[in-house]
Amino acid sequence: MEHSANDAVTTIGRWPVLAPPARIAASQCTRPDFSVVIAARDAAVTLGTAIESVLGQTTPAAEIVVCDDGSTDDTASVAARYDEVRLIRQPPSGVAAAKNAAAGAATGEFVVILDADDVFEPERLEALSAVAEARPDLDLLTTDAYVEAGGCVLGTWSVLFQHFASSDQAGEIVRRCFPFPHVAVRRATLFAHGGFDESLASAVDWDCWIRLILGGSAMGCVAAPLARYKVTPGSVTSSAGRQALGHVRMFEKLLRDDGLAAARAPLEAALRHWRREASIVGAEELLLGGDLRGFRRAANAIARDNLFERSTRLKAATAAAVPRLAQARLRRRYAQAGFNRLGRPLESR
Repeated sequence: MEHSANDAVTTIGRWPVLAPPARIAASQCTRPDFSVVIAARDAAVTLGTAIESVLGQTTPAAEIVVCDDGSTDDTASVAARYDEVRLIRQPPSGVAAAKNAAAGAATGEFVVILDADDVFEPERLEALSAVAEARPDLDLLTTDAYVEAGGCVLGTWSVLFQHFASSDQAGEIVRRCFPFPHVAVRRATLFAHGGFDESLASAVDWDCWIRLILGGSAMGCVAAPLARYKVTPGSVTSSAGRQALGHVRMFEKLLRDDGLAAARAPLEAALRHWRREASIVGAEELLLGGDLRGFRRAANAIARDNLFERSTRLKAATAAAVPRLAQARLRRRYAQAGFNRLGRPLESR
């Protein structure tokens, strides 16, 4: 797993682990139990595979809770096939509401997020359980993961997207969402901080981890790929423009939270960054989509905006003057890299 030179890797059982220094000694209590929660909408094609990956764990989950968020396909029927699954159904309310409903119905000390189109490797809960027992000071746990697109493994999350931060987690979580998405979170801590914010359409996990870590929680990571994260066409994360705008709205919301006043400066810096990113990736998506008129307007707006560095403004002005040449160069650059500006595989666009 990719990590920085400042990250100390320890071993818990047979697992390499990245985490901040322990704040309390390990207890003599039994291992905490883990409930796996799945928020699903129109996921009939993939949900069964996700559930079976949990049923195949070497350390069993305490339970599996599926929240069907207003599906119009056979999602509920797929979940109902499994005696081990507790099914909750609700009108379409959004991913945050579905996660809250599933986590609220769970009984485990930890709830583990699993997307309906992803899977756990067989030893994931075993590894998380070992770390939770050895490090009772950690409220948040995760692992590395394989990233798949079109049925092919592109690499691991830590190499392709984000390396895990074991130091300065409060600073790093504002700058970047360093955990792999399928985090295990102590259920009492999750709801003590308000759960997932149902006012957000995207970035609900990152928003939650920011609030928990700024509130004093620490996270550990098993430095081994113990899940498979599948990038799918049309998903929120597959569009760099939607992703960046979602981050803008998230940081605007966080800055309205009086409880985070101590972190105002880094939150403001992050908001400025994502406003710039939203403008740039929005312009790039117009260009890639062939909307040259829309691109010219967006690029000229960047060129006039003092929020950007002078070099960026000059590049935008030049691209606005020769959009077809800029389009050819951008397509060539993305094709060579294989990823869009925010690091998402181009196949997922």
